[in-house]
Amino acid sequence: MLAIIGASGKLGGATLKALLAHNLLPKDQIVCCTSSKPGSDTWTSLEKQGVQVRHASFDDKASLEKALTRCDKFFLVSTPKIDMDYNDAPHGEGREKHHFTAIDAAQAAGVKHIYYSSLAFQNPSKSCVMQAHIRTEAYLAKLQNIDYTVLREGLYNESWPLYASYYDLKDDQRSEVRVGGDSLISWTAISDLGLASALVIVAPSSEYAAKTFYLSATQGARTINQVLEKVSAVRSKKVSTKIVSREELENYYVRDIKLSEPAAKWWAATYDALRDQECLINDPTLEKLLATKGQKPKPVEETIEEMLRA
Repeated sequence: MLAIIGASGKLGGATLKALLAHNLLPKDQIVCCTSSKPGSDTWTSLEKQGVQVRHASFDDKASLEKALTRCDKFFLVSTPKIDMDYNDAPHGEGREKHHFTAIDAAQAAGVKHIYYSSLAFQNPSKSCVMQAHIRTEAYLAKLQNIDYTVLREGLYNESWPLYASYYDLKDDQRSEVRVGGDSLISWTAISDLGLASALVIVAPSSEYAAKTFYLSATQGARTINQVLEKVSAVRSKKVSTKIVSREELENYYVRDIKLSEPAAKWWAATYDALRDQECLINDPTLEKLLATKGQKPKPVEETIEEMLRA
């Protein structure tokens, strides 16, 4: 059986949807782990899809171990609790704390193969957002008597507003968007990541065991400024990037975007990584996987138009 934690989220949800839509696994062989309680909207929406639903919390190893009972594969979707990373969290206290707990629980429950959703930055990386992933990747690499696979999932097409300094889809009046750096980014649609991840997970374990690779579109990479050119065309209003210093960006985030100082510092470091083209990926794995289902990656321009016209 396969267990998924985060199946009600974006990547986990897309992976579950792909598993069911393409009949990659029988429904009764899929276990969705959620911190929600029975009867909640999240629990009910998962249950209606015909899969097993079990309670599990990153803060409770015992609940995770119980939820993973009789599961031989585990898709560990990274925790969304980004505030755990703030203020240069020491090793074991950032988001990796949740991941370590889940990994330990999987081992105790007898899981044979862990698939981990990392992120498509380099390792090592100048970004803060990658730090917990790097620590988790290293933790997995030290495991014994259990297989693991690291999927460095591409930057979501749907996340472009975040990289465009929290662009407001409904009413952004800026003609210049301040960023700390810019370069080509291999944007990748969440639905494409879901299908590719699902195909990796259902393949024989030996095919991807002990491997780390990127799931990211290699064609149609765009800079943030090029993304905003598409935004300009859809909105008939010119908007472009303005490159500023790290300090100026942090101050801008706190003063105008109303982020906390720790959040501003954590996110602003992302642009140091972008300046080094950390998110320009040259790994054909995603395209090859999608091609087995007759699909091609969705261009970021298509996603931008959909989001702005919604």
